[in-house]
Amino acid sequence: MEKQKKCFTEEHQDIDAISFCQECGIYMCNKCENTHCSFFKKHHTIKLNKDKEIFTGYCKEKDHQKKLEYYCKNHNQLCCLVCIAKINKKGYGQHKDCEVCEIEKIKDDKKNKLKENIKSLENLENNINENIKELKGIFEKIEKGKEDLKIKVLNIFTKIRTTLNERETQLLLEIDNLYKTKYFGEDIISILSIFYYIYIYI
Repeated sequence: MEKQKKCFTEEHQDIDAISFCQECGIYMCNKCENTHCSFFKKHHTIKLNKDKEIFTGYCKEKDHQKKLEYYCKNHNQLCCLVCIAKINKKGYGQHKDCEVCEIEKIKDDKKNKLKENIKSLENLENNINENIKELKGIFEKIEKGKEDLKIKVLNIFTKIRTTLNERETQLLLEIDNLYKTKYFGEDIISILSIFYYIYIYI
């Protein structure tokens, strides 16, 4: 996270800034902002967010506070006049030995590169959507295969249960018939024995 900016005035230099004036290129505390806005009503101020870095168009190097008008090709970084100055002074010339050009000269190249990147992202998005569609088709086939398999298993066990029930009924009938025939024969024998007894003793 970027270090909290302080107010630009000497008397408030220990107070955290809450806004930035784009026209003046200065950071202001609450009190200075009120004074500044009363004098410069048409200036555009940006409210600072401690958790979010805000692009102001000005260099963020300490004590520079110059507009970002140059681009360092070596470091892929925007620079101000102080950043590329040849002056031998503390805080000056961090990019004095780099290949530097004006922002306007690379603007079109950056725009074209950005368009290419957007196109690549769009193609990537289309490919991802196609892959997602294909995966959905595969999952639908798997789900259908699962349901078909469940139906087959249910049909097999339904047939098994039907066959077992039929066999159970058949066996129970056979048992009934067997016992019916057996006891019917014993009844005939008992009747014949009675007749035989009567025949002998009468």
